Amino acid sequence: MIGMISGKVVYLSAPQACIMTTSGVGYEVELPVPSFCTLALDAEATIYTHLHVREDAQLLFGFAQKQERDVFRKLIKINGVGAKMALAILSTLSADALKRAVDMDDDSALVSVPGIGKKTAQRLLIELKGKLNEFGQASDFGGQGEFFDSAMSGTSVMHAIAEAESALISLGYKEKEAQNAIKKVQPELDVMDTQSLLKAALKQLSGF
Repeated sequence: MIGMISGKVVYLSAPQACIMTTSGVGYEVELPVPSFCTLALDAEATIYTHLHVREDAQLLFGFAQKQERDVFRKLIKINGVGAKMALAILSTLSADALKRAVDMDDDSALVSVPGIGKKTAQRLLIELKGKLNEFGQASDFGGQGEFFDSAMSGTSVMHAIAEAESALISLGYKEKEAQNAIKKVQPELDVMDTQSLLKAALKQLSGF
């Protein structure tokens, strides 16, 4: 099992990143949007990882904090929750927000995740009850609080918009929803890069 990788970020293509280790191996990882937004091109990064093995592929998922990865592992053990849904949950809700929703039986928080309806949200609340307590207080979690907001080197505004839209669609949002959210938040942004667009669009879509 590949549990952690450290190295240089050689390319970013939301929500994927490639980390080149000192051994010369480049690992392509898919991350929840908050974790993706902590990365900067050509900077050093340490990512906690989970190797997801399927019959047709071996996928590597990455997380900025260990607690976030551990919550991901809890999620994919639930019947009917695949890696894509778990990633969407941790992209829409920070880990502490998820724990809070479970503790308060707040299904509306989970309904804000693309692809999750009310019945599924209620089932997830039941399945997760008591399973997040081991991670400590909410303040121990990483999440959507702080993002890396510096502009991505060499990334044009149009490319950033297209990349942010693609990332939102990959999380389960409809193309029109992604386009409308990005369009709404653009006037509010001082920096027009992929990370900033994703951060603002996700807040707009999820209502947080």
